[in-house]
Amino acid sequence: MRAIRVSSYGGPEVLRPEPIPEPRPGEGEVLVRLAAAGVNFIDVYQRTGRYPGPLPFTPGMEGAGRVEAVGAGVDSFVPGDRVAWANVRGSYAELAIVPAERLVPLPDEIEDRAAAAAMLQGMTAHYLAHSTYAIRRGDSVLIHAAAGGVGLLLVQMARRLGAQVFGTVSSEQKAELAREAGVDEAILYTRTSFREQVRRLTDGRGVHVVYDSVGRSTFEESLDSLRPLGMLVLFGASSGPVPPVDPMILSSKGSLFLTRPTLGHYVADRATLLDRAGDVLSWIADGSITLRIERTYPLEDAAEAHRDLEGRRTTGKLLLIP
Repeated sequence: MRAIRVSSYGGPEVLRPEPIPEPRPGEGEVLVRLAAAGVNFIDVYQRTGRYPGPLPFTPGMEGAGRVEAVGAGVDSFVPGDRVAWANVRGSYAELAIVPAERLVPLPDEIEDRAAAAAMLQGMTAHYLAHSTYAIRRGDSVLIHAAAGGVGLLLVQMARRLGAQVFGTVSSEQKAELAREAGVDEAILYTRTSFREQVRRLTDGRGVHVVYDSVGRSTFEESLDSLRPLGMLVLFGASSGPVPPVDPMILSSKGSLFLTRPTLGHYVADRATLLDRAGDVLSWIADGSITLRIERTYPLEDAAEAHRDLEGRRTTGKLLLIP
């Protein structure tokens, strides 16, 4: 079968299509033929070695398709079932092995590509808005990269929960997409200080929570955008990792809270996984949440997809199609 392989850490050029043996499911595992694989920043972190692991490997933490075969002990799925998953590596391929306990059955109303686009980023937006900082009606929130894959979903979920939503973007085109998703104010950080704009928009008080997937270049201003007892939720580092932080900074800026969550801990058991995925997929099915799939690429063009993602030339979701 065809798969994208990484044999050494590096730039997008290390993503190479190669023929590899077709895998066989072991006990508790399912073999899935992929219809689509999601492209996410965690794939970049793994490719570059920021999140190191054994080499070589097939990247891709999210996908959707049909069950081809099941291993011993699997009675919850049968060949032909439509399924999706997140947080299991190996989806940049024609076939993938996934533990049965990490698979989510797909309702008929959800197309394969929509499922592949929704699982990782949709559940990330879900846990951020409902668990890490559980948004309450009337809260004010700041969302960085508001026109990105997670950003557009998080904006919509925050509005569903009754928040006042501000979003940072890099261009007027992205600002318009953020407005369509529901932001009350789109802040072009390339033209103005988002800290100053947040203070102006909140009459000097600051926001209750900042959701920051950018990292190094936004961290200080994100802290300064919070009101006392506010929370900075740092869930990514597209601009690079944040340097070490003196905890006394949190005290001096208003007894702030800082957390660095990751999806795995918020879908650690199957019941929670099914609940989060169920919410996201049902909201997409009934139109409560709108997905934006900006671009699809043939599997062999994974390197191009990574270049586009890292270059911040994209909005919404990128997919690879085997």
